Amino acid sequence: MNRTTPLHKTVYILLIFSFVLLSAEERKRARDLGIEIGIFPTGEYNSITDVTGVKVGHTTVIQGDSVRTGVTVILPHGGDLFKEKVPAAVYVTNGFGKLVGTTQIEELGTIETPIALTNTLNTFLVANAIIDYMISVSGPLRSVNPVVGETNDSGLNDIQGRHLNSEHLFEAIKNATGGPVKEGSIGAGTGTRALGFKGGIGTASRVLPKSLGGYRIGILVQSNFGGLLTIDGVPVGKEMGKKPFKKELTIEDEGSCMIVIATDAPLSPRNLKRMAKRTAHAFGRVGAYSSNGSGDYAIAFSTALDVRRIARDRDQIEFELREVYNRHMSPLFQAVVEATEEAIVNSLFKATTVKSRYGRSEEIPIEETIKILNKYGRIHH
Repeated sequence: MNRTTPLHKTVYILLIFSFVLLSAEERKRARDLGIEIGIFPTGEYNSITDVTGVKVGHTTVIQGDSVRTGVTVILPHGGDLFKEKVPAAVYVTNGFGKLVGTTQIEELGTIETPIALTNTLNTFLVANAIIDYMISVSGPLRSVNPVVGETNDSGLNDIQGRHLNSEHLFEAIKNATGGPVKEGSIGAGTGTRALGFKGGIGTASRVLPKSLGGYRIGILVQSNFGGLLTIDGVPVGKEMGKKPFKKELTIEDEGSCMIVIATDAPLSPRNLKRMAKRTAHAFGRVGAYSSNGSGDYAIAFSTALDVRRIARDRDQIEFELREVYNRHMSPLFQAVVEATEEAIVNSLFKATTVKSRYGRSEEIPIEETIKILNKYGRIHH
């Protein structure tokens, strides 16, 4: 029995559910509502794609009353990733999850494929699809290390049906673009929930002033975790009565978060890992506590061109590499914390209500949220 959804049917279903995406377009992001987190300015799109060359694509799979899932891909650059690998690192806040490809990233300090996000039981199907893709664009290959992260969307989706196939991954890569990124209940965020509300895909960016290097930092998150929602220091969840542990432990109190960090700063895997660690500060600022069942992972990579050039020149025995001095890393750390916090908030604000036979997750009420933030003086008009 074929459990996957043919791509042409998926496209048809997406047309049926286009009203959901239109509703998401009408919902505002944090900055649009006057919420200014942190001190550094954003990039043009306030998105991970503000880091030059980075692209994002989604495929959303909605079928009947049971399938609410998808895949999201991040392409570090538009070249041949296998031949022009990017330096990378991974940091794990809590490891109850699956992030395929971590050991090779830890050992070699590079990423050589698109990064994909999906649901827990689709992880290995998507990893296999990435291998198919890499063979098609970079083959013949004897080995390749796909990078796939996940969160569990079983509260809204038929997760055991494993409704993704290679065509969905290929379609997400084909659709990947720079510029504005669609957020909320889309792609890998279709069936996720976070902090008592509908979660999803969110993104944000920061640009350092020239005096601090002028580097760009972009974040993309797949939010699907529990906690007491806090926005820019305001206890929004507490004000709304959305408290964890109100009764026995529920699935909404568990969950995970995938965080992808892109930067154009020339960094080694060591300093990329130091950046990735700082996402834990932002995670706490939004009210997360990393439950026992939470898989909280951060993947960081650099797009600095000289690093890609070195990756091509494999016949050389030695190489020289530019890198930011340790003492100048602090602004990058601050930018990561700010952008991660804002990306998570954007994932909530842009998410729309999703229901299925397995449950229902409500979008955060924007007007009530704004009233609470105004009460605490956090809205900048």
